[in-house]
Amino acid sequence: MLKLITDSAHYTEVLARVPKVKRSLWIGTADIKDLYVKVGTQTKPFLAVLAQLIKKGVEIRLIHAKEPGPAFREDFDKYPALFDGLERALCPRVHFKILVFDGQVAYIGSANLTGAGIGMKGDGTRNFEAGILTDNPELVEQAMNQFDDVWIGKHCKACKRKEFCGDPIALQS
Repeated sequence: MLKLITDSAHYTEVLARVPKVKRSLWIGTADIKDLYVKVGTQTKPFLAVLAQLIKKGVEIRLIHAKEPGPAFREDFDKYPALFDGLERALCPRVHFKILVFDGQVAYIGSANLTGAGIGMKGDGTRNFEAGILTDNPELVEQAMNQFDDVWIGKHCKACKRKEFCGDPIALQS
């Protein structure tokens, strides 16, 4: 599968996969805000969905570029499973938007993890986004490698934006 995702398909084709993850979910985004999703007939905070996955033993990694706003932090505090279960890294240079589902399917695109980017906003208020959803092993591997390089701090030593990094991933010398 190699599918171009635009407009509301970000929600119906990409975000709707999150509750179905069995083993791992990797999320890379420049911006993250409080976000709501439909699960069956209910609307839930995205963080509630992540907390449920963690309780089921799913490994979740999140890389984002800046600290989220107060509404996100307030929601975050409602889900204790996230405190120790959500692996999180902050890198101000991250601008990619990548979601990798169970190491098998990847979304690579422009949509941030926000209501207007990938969330439930209506077509009249949603950002104009584009991306691909694929299970092509080569593309999934490349997305995972890019994510993992940031995750392990491969770029930290040579980074020229250290003064903006409030929470370094790797020891910076």
